[in-house]
Amino acid sequence: MGYDEQEYSNAFDLKIWKKIIPYLKPYRRTLWMVCVLNLLCAFFDISLPLFQRYAIDHFIEAHTTEGLTFFTLVYVLVIVLQTLSVIVFTRGCMRIDMKFGRDLKRACFTHLQSLSFSYYNVTPVGYILSRVMSDTNRIADLLAWNLFDILWATVYVLGVFIAMLMLNVKLALIVILVVPAISLLTFYFQNRILYWNRKVRKTNSRITSAFNEGIMGAKTSKTLVIEEKNHKDFTDITQVMKISSIRAARLSAVYISLVLLMSSIATALVLEHGGNMVFQNTMLLGTLSAFTAYAVGIFEPIQHIASNFADFIAVQTNIERVTGLLDKEPDIVDSPEVVEKYGDAFHPKMENWEPIKGDIAFCDVSFRYPDGNEDVLSHFSLKIPAGTTVAIVGETGAGKSTLVNLACRFFEPTSGKILIDGRDYRERSQLWLHSNIGYVLQNPHLFSGTVMENIRYGKLTASDEEVKRAAEAVSADTVVEKLENGYDSSVGEGGDRLSTGEKQLISFARAVLADPRIFVLDEATSSIDTQTEQLIQAAISHLLKDRTSFLIAHRLSTIRHADLILVVKDGKIVEQGRHEELLQKKGYYHTLYSRQFAEESAMRVLS
Repeated sequence: MGYDEQEYSNAFDLKIWKKIIPYLKPYRRTLWMVCVLNLLCAFFDISLPLFQRYAIDHFIEAHTTEGLTFFTLVYVLVIVLQTLSVIVFTRGCMRIDMKFGRDLKRACFTHLQSLSFSYYNVTPVGYILSRVMSDTNRIADLLAWNLFDILWATVYVLGVFIAMLMLNVKLALIVILVVPAISLLTFYFQNRILYWNRKVRKTNSRITSAFNEGIMGAKTSKTLVIEEKNHKDFTDITQVMKISSIRAARLSAVYISLVLLMSSIATALVLEHGGNMVFQNTMLLGTLSAFTAYAVGIFEPIQHIASNFADFIAVQTNIERVTGLLDKEPDIVDSPEVVEKYGDAFHPKMENWEPIKGDIAFCDVSFRYPDGNEDVLSHFSLKIPAGTTVAIVGETGAGKSTLVNLACRFFEPTSGKILIDGRDYRERSQLWLHSNIGYVLQNPHLFSGTVMENIRYGKLTASDEEVKRAAEAVSADTVVEKLENGYDSSVGEGGDRLSTGEKQLISFARAVLADPRIFVLDEATSSIDTQTEQLIQAAISHLLKDRTSFLIAHRLSTIRHADLILVVKDGKIVEQGRHEELLQKKGYYHTLYSRQFAEESAMRVLS
């Protein structure tokens, strides 16, 4: 089961919360400052009813204004200090919220860059977006605000209990007896609230994923006229979200309402008993006034504690999801020794990188996909000298990309070795190998930006002239000539302002600019019209010269001059040789070639 399908069922667990502590360490000083200011605010809040008690007993009941000026100055000073504390406290919380949330997003994004290709094959984009955006925001908000709200409320409640015990033990005990009842309610409701909030978060990820697919596949939906089906599917998902959200909200509402009910009962009892004591002259009116203020005021912080604790229970799901992503290990990792010598993707030690010639050798390689039941390759051996052009052919879904993915170390052999220039490629860093590979996909991806910027991704230090020469080498300059602003023209999101063939030419130029020693063309000309293909065939032949190249081909006519052709069927390499040799064998390659030749001839006749 993939991580994105994982069910979370843990009760409230501090071990899960400890996983995010490292991300709070850079803000230790701010945290301590906020805590101190939080305690000051609680102290000031506790002291206000005592001012009220003093004013009633010494001024109102005594019918005098003696000492009122000094009392007023002290009272105003406390209010001013309280206000300043709240202002600085709020600024500190905002700083933690913004920066901690930013750090979590950066950590997720950085970690996603290190995960293997297989992770993206099984993980929907919507699930990833939900973790990086929604979950991190919710965690940051809770830790920056709710955490300190609980701290203030806890200190205030404890301080008020002490003050009430000092004022009148009997009345204080009436209020204190409410606390165990609230604790029992919390224990009863916490797992139920947590369960439904987990379901809400999981469904929210599905909704995000559905939005992403709906937007990305809008044209396909319209051409297939499946809007009604999409609407029904989306309605079903949002209905689940509605039901889960309502149940979570109902539980929280009942929980908070019961706390409020107990608070009101306790307040009524305090007023009844305290009022009788005042009439019996066993308690001063000022004391009853302060006690009533405490009794009324203490239950709102208790409600805050209950409400925030419910939020903490719910947000544990978000933490589980984010830390689950951050704990996800790449399927392919460099050994510590390799990282020490060659660096990693973010800290490369390029001075230790050996130049690559491009000799590739498969030595008794067997490979099985992680979720597969049988070997795709079994004890396969092949030597590919530097500069060799290897074509891989077969029907759609036959497994043509497996060999290339192994050679590029997107996957690693289950057993056996793959040597690059005579050394096991696991003895060098992934970045060293990937930096020497030019990969042109069947469906190229362009980044938002200009044509110039997209080509320059092949070599970030390239000059404008180098970019233009790379474009000219594969006739991508013919695309640029049609654009209003030339190389400074925007390609749109994902390159949607260009045709598939035009995007393909831009991706060719990007690969050429990188000047790699190993080229991979994954059916790279299948999306280009015949005229455009003829323009770049000569350029490709020139570019592949003296480079080790893999051509995953759909049109067999484009690979007749390859040094070696590997024929794949049902995930197995069934034939290998040069074009003429394979035709003479009258085997599977001959069947594929003859069938495609007949289809192309028929198309020419029809056109």
